[in-house]
Amino acid sequence: MDLDAISRHFFGTTDIDTLEPASLEAGRDRLSLALGTERESGRRFALWAVLRATGEAPEPYLAFKDPREQRAAEVYATMLRLSDPSGD
Repeated sequence: MDLDAISRHFFGTTDIDTLEPASLEAGRDRLSLALGTERESGRRFALWAVLRATGEAPEPYLAFKDPREQRAAEVYATMLRLSDPSGD
């Protein structure tokens, strides 16, 4: 899945940082609903990654049943955390 397309579809923009809090929350709600209903693993991961980018993704063990997918999500989250210059 194209992450820009996901952002446009759920948030109406590819620049999520420019959203007002209410618009961000509404997009997160739509995205969370889609994550909960998506069955294809690659699409689920893409939806989860965008949620992660907004700071609202469920923990990998809650989002993914397959241990390999959980591990991939954990590695992804760790790599993002390590690449954050602010250290957050």
